[in-house]
Amino acid sequence: MMDLLPDPQMLVDPQTWASLLTLTAMEIVLGVDNLVLLAILADRLPERQRGAARKIGLLAALGTRLALLFSITWIMRLTTPIIALPWHSFSWRDLILITGGLFLVYKGTREIHHKIEGEEQADPSTARHAGFVATIVQIALLDVVFSLDSVITAVGMANNLAVMVAAVVIAVGVMILASGPVAGFINRHPTVKMLALSFLLLIGMTLIGDGFGAHIPKGYIYAAMGFSALVEGLNQAAARRRRGPASTE
Repeated sequence: MMDLLPDPQMLVDPQTWASLLTLTAMEIVLGVDNLVLLAILADRLPERQRGAARKIGLLAALGTRLALLFSITWIMRLTTPIIALPWHSFSWRDLILITGGLFLVYKGTREIHHKIEGEEQADPSTARHAGFVATIVQIALLDVVFSLDSVITAVGMANNLAVMVAAVVIAVGVMILASGPVAGFINRHPTVKMLALSFLLLIGMTLIGDGFGAHIPKGYIYAAMGFSALVEGLNQAAARRRRGPASTE
């Protein structure tokens, strides 16, 4: 049975601190895709609103994650099949993942289209004026999609709600601190932004596959993302090295 209230003895229990560190690290790693999505969605806003959108969006995401944690019984029911087909049974979790994945594929495809076709440069008055409230709502709702598996995993890893809440709060705090630098780096480098949009497509297809029962281990996804980021980092370093001698002449 899960403990709902913190126990003072937890503070001197090494297992508690080990669970907290493990869950926090897991939430931060799983938050990488959130930061990429956050940078893409906020970039459609006027520049003066982007910082506020990132912070408010992450705070809204924190609220949705805490709400999920405090609804553990309801979360567990999401895995109960509600649609039975001869080849697969769908639960609410599956339907949520499929919906979120389809949105990510749509969003990534649309943003790539804007970048390649140059619509932002052709009509800047309409390209960046996405709705501020709509952007916040999108960030919060999509975080529910990203959080489902991490919350279910956290329930299986820890027996105390206080530990899970602390891990989520710490992880979101780290994401708030990192959101500005990550978004700035993505927006300053067009090739990095295209790579980030490709990540959205990859994550979206992974969510859709997971919803249809074709589970792909997250380790494979993050390994592919990490390798792509490493290659892009080497390209950026090579580009800076080539510009160095030219700038000194």
